[in-house]
Amino acid sequence: MPRSQTLSRSQARRIALAAQGFADKPHTTPTMRTFQRTLERTGVLQVDSVNVLQRAHYMPLYSRMGAYDTGLLHRASRGRRDRRMVEYWAHVQAFMPVELWPHMQWRMDDYRAQKGSKWWGSVPDGMKEKVLALVAEQGALTAREAAKALDDAGPQTKDHWGWNWSDSRKTLDILYMFGELAISHRNDQFEVAYDLPERVIPRVHLDAPTPSREEAHLELVRRATRSHGVGTAKDIADYFRMRVDDTTRALNQLIDAGEVEPVAVEGIRKQAYLYSGSRLPRRIDARALLSPFDPLVWERERTEALFDFFYRIEIYTPAPKRIHGYYVLPFLLGEHIVGRVDLKADRKNRTLQVKGAFAEPHAPAETPVELAAELERLAGWLGMDTIQVEPKGDLAPALITEVVR
Repeated sequence: MPRSQTLSRSQARRIALAAQGFADKPHTTPTMRTFQRTLERTGVLQVDSVNVLQRAHYMPLYSRMGAYDTGLLHRASRGRRDRRMVEYWAHVQAFMPVELWPHMQWRMDDYRAQKGSKWWGSVPDGMKEKVLALVAEQGALTAREAAKALDDAGPQTKDHWGWNWSDSRKTLDILYMFGELAISHRNDQFEVAYDLPERVIPRVHLDAPTPSREEAHLELVRRATRSHGVGTAKDIADYFRMRVDDTTRALNQLIDAGEVEPVAVEGIRKQAYLYSGSRLPRRIDARALLSPFDPLVWERERTEALFDFFYRIEIYTPAPKRIHGYYVLPFLLGEHIVGRVDLKADRKNRTLQVKGAFAEPHAPAETPVELAAELERLAGWLGMDTIQVEPKGDLAPALITEVVR
């Protein structure tokens, strides 16, 4: 496959950042229109239970829109008539645009053909029918509510990292992966509430023709390439967790259709692909803290190749072996990632804690000033009254000076 053009590393960065919404002009007060535009850029919002700062799916929106009313996300992900997104195993557990429901049928079929997975284990005969009948009768239910209704206490041990689910909990998850149940919403305790798809998915999408596997792959790869702007087949495959060979096949179709162009990127040996509608801004004026689960940085090899930023999340690393901290956010300034901070929201004392602050070798002199301003904005959005910087990391001394001014 011939390479038609070569992009510099800077050009590839700017394309990637623009594709993810970091070149968009911010609104003073983000609206649902702003939210929809941002969701179109990110494509999916990964969901994660860690809440040391703010839950993962809220943060990419904040990084792009600034301080926004989280009620926008709740409105977009609840109800049926005006629903804009729904949870499914899109990247991993993630919110995806609700119109992608038919395009996930092939994945649901694959799970059904596998008859579950190793962590579900077996469930008693008749349990699926019992759970479906219960949800049909009572409406959206959490696993805890279903277990109580079915008198299904489940295992009493805490082995296997919490995977000792009750039979009803396993069944709810199986039916969700099969597409026979959908996630209606999450309650205030972050528990998933399951319901019948016809009470969750708007009729226009539920009744839409089911694409073939190849058609679904084509649309998912189209969206992944658009959201990345530029990336390798491996990068693009990771967006919706597809096989690289299926992704490459779809990319070739998109090339033939003129929607994607094969390119070379300076310093990257693998073939890259450019979405034909991608913007190449002259400069990027972004200033943002990025969640560990932000689409811009979740493919770590791509992050290192484009931004020269080595990044590994250390949540599951024992504390004495952590290099930077528990919940570390990269700091984007302009088109570069110039540092990282380990953050925690102390909600009881209304304090944003900076457990550590570290500069990258190429960080400009204004990094402490810009980071302090971004921390103040983040603290305001989270409802924190003060910022407390601990003296850990080479950036901490200068940051302390800026924060206490």
